[in-house]
Amino acid sequence: MLRQPATPAAPDGGVRAASAPQPAVQRRLLGRHLQMIAIGGTIGTGLFVGSGATIATAGPLGALAGFLTVGAMVYFITTSLGELAAYLPVSGSFNSYAGRFVDPALAFALGWNYWLQWSISLPSELSAAGIIMAFWLPGVPAWVWAAAILVLLLAIHSRGVAGFGETEFWLAAVKVVAIVAFIVAGTAVDLGLLGSQPPIGLDYWSIPGAPFKKGIAGVFNVFVIAFYGFGGTELVGVAAGEAVDPHITVPRAIRQTFWRILLFYTLSILVMGLVIRNDDPALLDSASTDDITIAPFTLVFRRAGLSFAAHLMNGVIFSAVLSASSSAMYAATRTLMAMAHEGRAPALLGTVNARGVPVYSLALTTAIGCLTFLSIVWGEGAVFTWLLSITGVSGILTWLSIAVIHLRFRRAFAVQQKPLDVLPYKAPLFPYGAWIAIVLGIGIVAGQGYAAMTIKPFRLQNVLAVYVGIPFFAALYLGYKWLHGTRIVPLGECDLSPLPSQGSDTSDSDSSGIESGDLESGTSGSDGTSIEESSSEDNRADSIHGSRGEQQPLLAGRR
Repeated sequence: MLRQPATPAAPDGGVRAASAPQPAVQRRLLGRHLQMIAIGGTIGTGLFVGSGATIATAGPLGALAGFLTVGAMVYFITTSLGELAAYLPVSGSFNSYAGRFVDPALAFALGWNYWLQWSISLPSELSAAGIIMAFWLPGVPAWVWAAAILVLLLAIHSRGVAGFGETEFWLAAVKVVAIVAFIVAGTAVDLGLLGSQPPIGLDYWSIPGAPFKKGIAGVFNVFVIAFYGFGGTELVGVAAGEAVDPHITVPRAIRQTFWRILLFYTLSILVMGLVIRNDDPALLDSASTDDITIAPFTLVFRRAGLSFAAHLMNGVIFSAVLSASSSAMYAATRTLMAMAHEGRAPALLGTVNARGVPVYSLALTTAIGCLTFLSIVWGEGAVFTWLLSITGVSGILTWLSIAVIHLRFRRAFAVQQKPLDVLPYKAPLFPYGAWIAIVLGIGIVAGQGYAAMTIKPFRLQNVLAVYVGIPFFAALYLGYKWLHGTRIVPLGECDLSPLPSQGSDTSDSDSSGIESGDLESGTSGSDGTSIEESSSEDNRADSIHGSRGEQQPLLAGRR
């Protein structure tokens, strides 16, 4: 059975309160799912293949400094989003928050910008999957693998959010195990415990180009690579709208996931800098050619004595591409659905079936994924290349917007004299953290332009490709503002009411959720956050979902 939204858009571009029941997604994501969704969306092929370029560019210590600096920005963005998502766990996430606390026009621009970012990423990831499989089966056309993966993803996401969560959990677990193994093996190689080489120690930190190469300029170039490496952290905010006990699981995921990710990245970069010379041509060659046989992870495993290192890492990277593709499909469909419910996209895209799946949003995102076949057969033409360029700066605009929304959210709390005790999670170092994130974000945008200008030979097209997303974002914002006459929401009028607890019971076996009373009272208990706790979490979920349940009512804008 399909349910269509009946909530019309308000004249100011917001949403009127609905008298009819809202279409609903289901809270089926457990704490361990949220942990791995955040990790899986952040650890991509860039770490496994392209991260070596940071050492070649800035030296081992310069690369570490760059990742730690961007990591600080990600920390403050993540904690800002965590505070918002724990208080208002909705699928629209920061897009919905923008309409509540800043301007409906910003919500429109942010939503479509974010959807385009992930929908265009999907065909890119599918194309990469076809290339990866060619390493083992070069005789099979790449489009065959891309089509097979797209069908698989469509089947997973058609079954409901629990299937996505479980798939992402295990795909991300593969990446985590690979990274831990790399750190252990690389440390053993450095100490002379594995491989045929004598102990290396800190020898590679005293050669030309180490520990810093090109000074501050080298670190500045690392910012761009590190930013793309950390991209996707905000997925936990989108997933909060379908999480069990979001007031408990979201803060826990925010607190623990960031440190795990930062630890993975910093230790991986540290091990690379200890075991591989910064002037090793493989560092840059692997990043520019995506050659897995000379990727940093492959080189370290091979020096540790693993003759099958290339095959091992090709399998890990394939799982990373599957994870990224699945995350892209999830983020794109939920963003479209939320915008439709808020009157900022065609109402049909908000249709949700009995499993809590936004079927038409999923269909449109899958259709965009079919662009893969065009890019494989005819190559990535000018239109597709410029679409990728538009989305290149999209991630940083999203992060900057989250910081601005958080500042407005807290100012509205102060103006309306609301007690901060009602917040399930409070971002540390507020407001300094949000401002630090904004300053670092602007620095990254400037760094992207600097990196484009230093490419030899100089081409204006490279610089335009970096910044073309900014006028696109501005056009969405100003165009919507002009058409609908929206205004900045006065702080005293910002809707700070928490998510309503009422919902519709359902007897459909495919649409089991959790009771709204359980959400409010916490009688369903807290769920675990580690791989080891997965069994107990699943058992608890089964007991919750065994009889009847609630589907989550979506935020209906300002009331």
